[in-house]
Amino acid sequence: MRIPCPLCGMRDLREFSVRGAALPEPGGAEWSAAWDDYLHTRDNPAGASREFWYHGQGCGAWLVVTRDTVSHEIAGAQLAGAEDAS
Repeated sequence: MRIPCPLCGMRDLREFSVRGAALPEPGGAEWSAAWDDYLHTRDNPAGASREFWYHGQGCGAWLVVTRDTVSHEIAGAQLAGAEDAS
């Protein structure tokens, strides 16, 4: 599988580490049920999913990769923190 890094171009999967679903963080600094849910509850969707990936063997960027969890087809990738990444 090849991942399109916005900084490096198409790169081999082995250069990356997947870090989980790209979900928006709940607001507030205090512990809440929303934070507990964010940290401990995960869906396991079949189909399109947005995930955080780290390009550790390349530029060191964090990416949000849109991937189909059934076919593993990559629909796109962008730098995490970009305006429309959340």
